[in-house]
Amino acid sequence: MGMDFAPPKYAQVMRTIQERIESGEYAPGDMLPSETQLVRELGVGRTTVVRALQTLAMQGWIEREHGRGSFVKGRPQSPAESVRPSLSTTEQGESADAVLEAGRVPAPRHVARLLGVAEGSPLIARKRVARQADVISAVETIWVPLEHALGTDLDKPEPLRRGIRQHLQSLKHLRFDHITERVSARKPTKEEVELLGSSNPVLGVLATVHDPAGDVLMVVSLALPGSLHVLEDVFKVS
Repeated sequence: MGMDFAPPKYAQVMRTIQERIESGEYAPGDMLPSETQLVRELGVGRTTVVRALQTLAMQGWIEREHGRGSFVKGRPQSPAESVRPSLSTTEQGESADAVLEAGRVPAPRHVARLLGVAEGSPLIARKRVARQADVISAVETIWVPLEHALGTDLDKPEPLRRGIRQHLQSLKHLRFDHITERVSARKPTKEEVELLGSSNPVLGVLATVHDPAGDVLMVVSLALPGSLHVLEDVFKVS
């Protein structure tokens, strides 16, 4: 005798929300219906809805913000696809000796162009290094418009306990949606040579971090010593 087993109710709620995200009914950046609305619409208990939303958040489908609600992120990427230099640098906290400089600077031409502001406009810049053992493995500069940085700790030399993404989300309610990266091999700058202790070529990463509307929230520049880094990507063949 065949027997059909229905999935748990919270899994059914998850699948309903996933299907709506995949169909575009719930687009990236959209706020999901409230827990009360989902309870009424789907005919399940609040505990079931809460468990479904918590699981979707852990899997990367949505993002939950205390006091505001749940927001759509989209179909999560596989771990191999999501490990990107500019993404990891916004997620991680800082070590005690990571921050070299922090404060207000005039916007360089290439950064101003990416942010859509006039060259020389005031920005907050945060220059950091990452280390593997005692060796500097990356030199990084982050440029943030004043409107996003004022009221935060990005202009202070003290290390951030949380990643920049979490810091800006908590204090300014900014939401990171996607990152555009450009990677090239180049010669290190004079300052990078001094920090890295080598004039060998580096992998230069220039990235723009966007909100759900597509506006640029910040620009990230990375210099990665070629002897320490290999970039690997995974993509489907259609």
